Amino acid sequence: PEVSFPAHYLDCARAIQFIRAKAAGWNIDPKRIACTGGSAGAGISQWLAFHDDLADPKSADPVARQSTRLACALPTNMQCTYDPREIKQIVPGDAYNVAPLKQLHGLPETFDWNKDPINADLDARLRDCSPITHLTKDDPPVFAMNNAANEKDGNIHHPNFGRHLKKQMDVLGIECEFHLDTDFQGPQARTDAMLAFLKKNFGMKAKG
Repeated sequence: PEVSFPAHYLDCARAIQFIRAKAAGWNIDPKRIACTGGSAGAGISQWLAFHDDLADPKSADPVARQSTRLACALPTNMQCTYDPREIKQIVPGDAYNVAPLKQLHGLPETFDWNKDPINADLDARLRDCSPITHLTKDDPPVFAMNNAANEKDGNIHHPNFGRHLKKQMDVLGIECEFHLDTDFQGPQARTDAMLAFLKKNFGMKAKG
């Protein structure tokens, strides 16, 4: 709660850069790095996947010179935007009004999206923190999954977020697998599907 956007996003970007900086010593292929996470972690995973590279080639810091780009992302129970104005158009009910969205932007819980003014600075942050804002045709594939039980008015994990993302990625010709958790027979089947997607985008052949 002591920080707001973009602090935690940049922490995660730095983690990717740190891994790449250590890739040789840790026997990691720097081209085979992906992100996953649920809810807020899903949003950050998408933001990293879609955002322009945050590397600073001229930095004196060898970690900061590393790329933040990903091979793919696997967000679960995800939101593709954190702009309440856009959420209103995607999800029925008042999902746009949940307290964590206000905390994300450093706003008091009493802030009223319908009445309080959104100045230029807040407008820019609302757009910048939303992964889908950064989506372009050169971005990596995504495996997105939401829980079918969240298909309720006002639910901030509503499957419409995943459907909206897939629609936009389809327009750009980027692979987007969207699933409900109920598409699979159980947790292991879901995990197997995610691993298959990951291996495919790492250029690894499946066994068998």
